[in-house]
Amino acid sequence: MLASTSELLNTALRNGYAIGAFNVYNLEGVTAVINAAEALHSPAILQLHPSALQYGQSPLVALCIKAARKSLVPIAVHLDHSTSEKDIHLGLGAGIKSIMADGSFLPYEQNLIFSREMTKLAHANGAAVEAEIGRISGREDGLTSDEKAARMTDPVAAVEFIKETKVDFLAVTIGNVHGKYLSEPKLDFPRLAKIRAAVSVPLVMHGASGLPESMIHECIKFGVSKFNVNTEVREAYMGVLKSSISEADPDLLEIMEKAIDAMRWVISDKLQLFGSVGKAYLHHSLNADDLTAKSTSNKHTSRNQSSFDQMLKPVYSEAFSLMVK
Repeated sequence: MLASTSELLNTALRNGYAIGAFNVYNLEGVTAVINAAEALHSPAILQLHPSALQYGQSPLVALCIKAARKSLVPIAVHLDHSTSEKDIHLGLGAGIKSIMADGSFLPYEQNLIFSREMTKLAHANGAAVEAEIGRISGREDGLTSDEKAARMTDPVAAVEFIKETKVDFLAVTIGNVHGKYLSEPKLDFPRLAKIRAAVSVPLVMHGASGLPESMIHECIKFGVSKFNVNTEVREAYMGVLKSSISEADPDLLEIMEKAIDAMRWVISDKLQLFGSVGKAYLHHSLNADDLTAKSTSNKHTSRNQSSFDQMLKPVYSEAFSLMVK
């Protein structure tokens, strides 16, 4: 089922778990995410970096959207780290209904203006928007930001930023980094608690690869509803390719199947870590094909739905069991 990112994140926030967003580049990555999510009855997000979008163009987006529609579980498609209006137009034009307008590399006022304008554009196209204040250090898909450029998210600024831009989700910087952690991760949880208390939208954390289990759980406790995972999944894929080179007569299809399996194991571990396993039944209320302006209005779904969810749980669980037999 092609799902709405807004619905996935708000339902996760309401029920105390997080959604895994996994960067994909090709059929193997898409298959690994869908297979892992279906096996664990978990929602998930197929996430495209602009570099992957530029490489695969609309056919790659079409692959993600069709795979999501055919999935047995809720799957959203999201454009990550869009630093230019051109990339956002390309993503929206290809049918993506969830984008990150990333102006974090800009001074605060310019970031606010960029995020506000891109949010207007995205909402007019029925798409939800993630933005970021602060600046994460590290390297991901050619984007590099050194530690000197890193800036923590200011809780007070976060309130103003969301009010002015009308973004649907906020990516926070509390000591998290892109890529590998070169030393023991140190996250500023008091800062995260202040941000959570100040804003109502779901929070997003980039740089989840390599964070210990205890820190992931603490982040979820303070309202992080989406974790981005790229490095560990990509390393699993590359590991299979490197090990296959030494084979005498490697078979391409076998290599691709091994790569899918390797990525699927990593993704499955993350879904369990984020607490979304078995939660697919909760996400039945809104399909991304039916997005309207209402779905991007920053309003959370009514808490009264939780009793309805509990009533439907055995029905969805039984249906899922029949489907996978």
